[in-house]
Amino acid sequence: MHTSPNIFERILAALTFFTRLPLGSRVKVSAEAYQHVVPLWPLMGWLTGGLMAGIYALCRLAGLDVGIAVVLALASRVMLTGALHEDGLADFCDGFGGRDRNRTLEIMKDSHIGTYGVLGLVLYYLLISHLLTALMQGGASPLIFIAADALCKYLASTIIYVLPYARRPEEAKSGMAYAPPSTGERVISLIVGLVSLLLMVWLWAGTSPVRWIIPPFVAAGVCAVLIGMMRRRIGGYTGDCCGATFLLVELTFYMTLNIIVNYPS
Repeated sequence: MHTSPNIFERILAALTFFTRLPLGSRVKVSAEAYQHVVPLWPLMGWLTGGLMAGIYALCRLAGLDVGIAVVLALASRVMLTGALHEDGLADFCDGFGGRDRNRTLEIMKDSHIGTYGVLGLVLYYLLISHLLTALMQGGASPLIFIAADALCKYLASTIIYVLPYARRPEEAKSGMAYAPPSTGERVISLIVGLVSLLLMVWLWAGTSPVRWIIPPFVAAGVCAVLIGMMRRRIGGYTGDCCGATFLLVELTFYMTLNIIVNYPS
């Protein structure tokens, strides 16, 4: 008798899908569970963001420079996720440099990285490292890594709410397409993602609420623009689109936060 995967199995699927934790040989997860991992993506943001915050704090305790601590924190997330999101950003940049739907999908499925992909990754890491260094030097708490990671992964996850999968499931790199989330899954994802906003409120308690209201709204706006681009170009989304959207939305979040924090009062 077929049974739907329970929440525990879905969390295990999310851990094995979004991270490189050595769980694959120890746990058995059904193929259906992997189709429901996207609503739990924000939960993984608490894990990856927490790792970044911890690595940054340890580096600073060891006496390392702020910029070096930021780079090592970013590197720790790449190692934990296996550069899953970075691969998506590179393929997205290469693909959307194409001229039509079929060519865009063809390029994104190609495992080779092109000029646009290389430039996209270089520019992303130059910007994100400088933005985070400026925030940390300005006295921001490393807990902001957690707030931003979980919130931006929630925003990126909404792609599957409004767009269909752009390919046939068997044409996907992973050999499957994500299942449309149920109402319950959407509520859980929303709660997990927005709890990070409460963390921002706590971090900036006593200051203007602009600091924790504006960055999420601007990030959500950029997410909407990217979704519109995908709808026009390929009529849907791919896994690469999800990863690229997360990184670009996160970059927007930190850039907006920097502007607000450093804007003369």
